[in-house]
Amino acid sequence: MASTDTTPEPPAQSRHVIVVPPEVPMVGLLGARDELLRVLERAFTRTDVLVRGNEITVTGAPGEVALLERLVDQMTAVLRSGQPLSPDAVERSVAMLRAQAAGTADDRPADVLTMNILSSRGRTIRPKTVNQKHYVDAIDSHTVVFGIGPAGTGKTYLAMAKAVQALQAKQVNRIVLTRPAVEAGERLGFLPGTLTDKIDPYLRPLYDALHDMLDPDSIPRLMAAGTIEVAPLAYMRGRTLNDAFIILDEAQNTSPEQMKMFLTRLGFGSKIVVTGDVTQVDLPSGTESGLRVVRDILEGIEDVHFSRLTSSDVVRHRLVGEIVDAYGRWEEARPRVTAPHSARKR
Repeated sequence: MASTDTTPEPPAQSRHVIVVPPEVPMVGLLGARDELLRVLERAFTRTDVLVRGNEITVTGAPGEVALLERLVDQMTAVLRSGQPLSPDAVERSVAMLRAQAAGTADDRPADVLTMNILSSRGRTIRPKTVNQKHYVDAIDSHTVVFGIGPAGTGKTYLAMAKAVQALQAKQVNRIVLTRPAVEAGERLGFLPGTLTDKIDPYLRPLYDALHDMLDPDSIPRLMAAGTIEVAPLAYMRGRTLNDAFIILDEAQNTSPEQMKMFLTRLGFGSKIVVTGDVTQVDLPSGTESGLRVVRDILEGIEDVHFSRLTSSDVVRHRLVGEIVDAYGRWEEARPRVTAPHSARKR
């Protein structure tokens, strides 16, 4: 009886030579001391990459070879735009292309990484992920935008950059930045010092972002003229804001009533961006977050957009994304405690 060989055949291998155009410097593509080449090798562990001159020979599974070829094409496009590549940009490009291959995204990495929002003080502010680009695009095309996501996803920073861009392009006459001073329970009178001393700690992150985007010497002048206003949310009551770019930061710490009050400040020629993280609510127990319920209330209203950012959009240290995911798993696993009806009514 003839024996049957059940040894699996080795997977099909594909080999392709990528010729890098002569105007693209190989050191820009591979990185100083080949640091970007090391990123490629870590991202494509089952693919052999050999560089000789301006030729990159790739051998491996056909799908991986095709993906790496597209990656090199996108990296080349970024370099041609005049923007240097970093290990983080290459890693994010790999993630974008894998999402494309899985059918969950259709944005080209080069389109994301070369989108300039604002150039200031020798640096350019750009989105770094697909979701960040969608968020920035939504701010351009909608009057009211909610940017919801964990810490480090750039939701406030990108909104600030768009506000400064709109002011410089004379699309608005002023910028209004606000956040709830919930850590003080909005009872600022009990804190020591002048009113400015009391509210500054809660508004400091907004000042810090402004200093990144504008000449620091110009900020006091712009604030004195009312062109830029930074104030606690409580100061918005009773106002109508026309021709303004208005940002509400830390919106998870608003009540539904405060959220309604803020959104109805919208005047003619204005734009509103609301940012927050629904997993970090600091409101007193039994108080519902206005950011958590606003989507149910405004869903379906034209010109209102909700952008969701996730741990994959975190642009801080790599560990921040992992910490966000770990806390998310912990929150899902713990038993949910519902506040008594009487507490919710207070």
